[in-house]
Amino acid sequence: MIPTYNNIHNRFKLNGRYYSLSDLSEVAYSFIKEGDDFEQKIGVFLNDWLDEKPYIITKTSGSTAAPKLIEISKQAMVNSAIATGDFFNLKPGDTALHCLPANFIAGRMMLVRAMILGLEIDIVKPATHLEFSTKKHYDFCAMVPMQLQKNMSNLQHIKTIIVGGAAISDALLLQIQSIKPYVYQTYGMTETVTHIALKKINHIKKTTPYKVLPGIKISQDDRECLVISAPKLQEESIVTNDVVILHSKTTFDWLGRIDNVINSGGVKLFPEQIETKLQKHISNRFFVSSILDETLGNKLILIIEGEEKNLKPEVFKSLNAYEKPKQIFYTSKFEETKTGKIHRKKTLEKIDL
Repeated sequence: MIPTYNNIHNRFKLNGRYYSLSDLSEVAYSFIKEGDDFEQKIGVFLNDWLDEKPYIITKTSGSTAAPKLIEISKQAMVNSAIATGDFFNLKPGDTALHCLPANFIAGRMMLVRAMILGLEIDIVKPATHLEFSTKKHYDFCAMVPMQLQKNMSNLQHIKTIIVGGAAISDALLLQIQSIKPYVYQTYGMTETVTHIALKKINHIKKTTPYKVLPGIKISQDDRECLVISAPKLQEESIVTNDVVILHSKTTFDWLGRIDNVINSGGVKLFPEQIETKLQKHISNRFFVSSILDETLGNKLILIIEGEEKNLKPEVFKSLNAYEKPKQIFYTSKFEETKTGKIHRKKTLEKIDL
């Protein structure tokens, strides 16, 4: 029988204590009234989860468009939790570490997975440097790349870590090859109830594509963008703006967002691919964009956060002739979304291009 959102698993534990569905109302109230800011957000979510509405109001991240509030079916969140549990073979009694803010979908889904799958979940304050017991074993955890990078020496007691919310640099990718946990990069969005595909990025002999979760079907539209069919998450197919290469009915590689694609002199350039090549050579935050040009139509530019300095030619050695930026701009501080991602459009608006 498929679990439903109005029940929780009898093996579910929160911070070392078993709770029934009715008990959670008191937990939510306590968090809201007496908890720290991050606990208050958890309390608000639990309160919403326990009400009579069949949906949750959730804010999108705002990384590719203006943040907005959307309705997500509670049962869809349950189905997503089950799919993740099946993918990683999570069992009742397995342990999980919660270190993400609960006002966004990734943090909320960690709680739903625990309630539905019967996980024993410990909650710590979402931060760059996490404070959690390094003596306790955890089977599962979700992090953003910055948390993974800054807590590298304390991850040996975590079995599996999923990472999302931002790009993973080549430097970080190299660092995680020697750590004990299995690390998976996620693909997904708020509208798909967090991730719908994952790929293992360490303890592997060669780069692997994303593999979709059970029950997910993928295809492409005429723009070569990913189309997601996930009837247990959304009734209608989700047409993304992500250009992909399909390898099979269940695997794909992500190239970049079509709304970021730059047509320069008739050549399609994906900023995300160029940025990946530059990551190991530029220590400051940066991104690639374009400005209008009479000859090329769009001219490739590089925007770097920080003080202006001369970049050595070796920085661009890995790029082909079309991928090399024609101009470089500096700005003291990038504009950011509420989740800490670079807001490209707002950053460009404040620069004298």
